[in-house]
Amino acid sequence: MSDLRLDATQLDRYSRHVIMDEIGPEGQQRLLDASVLVVGAGGLGSPAIQYLAAAGVGRLGIVDDDVVERSNLQRQIVHGDDDVGRPKVESAADYVTALNPDIDVEPHETRITAANVADLVDEYDVVLDASDNFATRYLLNDHCVLTGTALSHGAIYRFEGQVTFFTNERSSKAADEDADAPPCYRCIFPEAPEPGTVPDCATTGVLGVLPGTVGCIQATEVVKYILGKGEVLEGRLLMYDAMDMTFETVDVLANPSCPVCSDDPEIESVEDVAYEGSCQISAD
Repeated sequence: MSDLRLDATQLDRYSRHVIMDEIGPEGQQRLLDASVLVVGAGGLGSPAIQYLAAAGVGRLGIVDDDVVERSNLQRQIVHGDDDVGRPKVESAADYVTALNPDIDVEPHETRITAANVADLVDEYDVVLDASDNFATRYLLNDHCVLTGTALSHGAIYRFEGQVTFFTNERSSKAADEDADAPPCYRCIFPEAPEPGTVPDCATTGVLGVLPGTVGCIQATEVVKYILGKGEVLEGRLLMYDAMDMTFETVDVLANPSCPVCSDDPEIESVEDVAYEGSCQISAD
């Protein structure tokens, strides 16, 4: 049965979704009704923004406090040469509007902090973490765990990338005594490296097409989650090596002593943590 909320133009635009039994007009309407916050409009965020907009995710928030530099253009494909010097959220928003006028795009020219994370994240159904620093990754993880918000994680380094997904649906898992508790980002990576020990892409470089692959996988996971179809990468870490063209998936388990997602958490608010530096629990 067709959902009459899809008009003729939308039925044409999303026809390759609508004809699929797994999606159909009802699934497409779910995408149009959904909201996703993309944190970072750089290498990972660019392909994710492109495909989420093209898929018809109806409300798309973009968070970034940086401006476009010419060195970004080798991989950050929502920006062009004419955008150099512009805020990334502005050029990314213009790209989305030109690609799909159905999308309500909301640029947030700011850096996510413990002070504003609730105001930003709580307005959206899913968060896609395309950030490039550990402080933001831990902050997003902790807030999403505490609020039960789904979170897509991706990261890249030179020729390698990784992706996982956290539904943060702990109440339903707790009701099933046979189900393993899902991990969070802190379960997999308990501590951030010491500042300065992991060089960034400005120091070591990055294969320009690498974030395209990883960001597309992140977007795929978000679309599947919104549709309620397939199996997302919860409890699994997908690792991609572009040099060898190999994918490896490893199971990851919850840490029963995790400070944020265990039964007896130490972190009950993001204000409990000093996110700059080691991202450890504050002694205050």
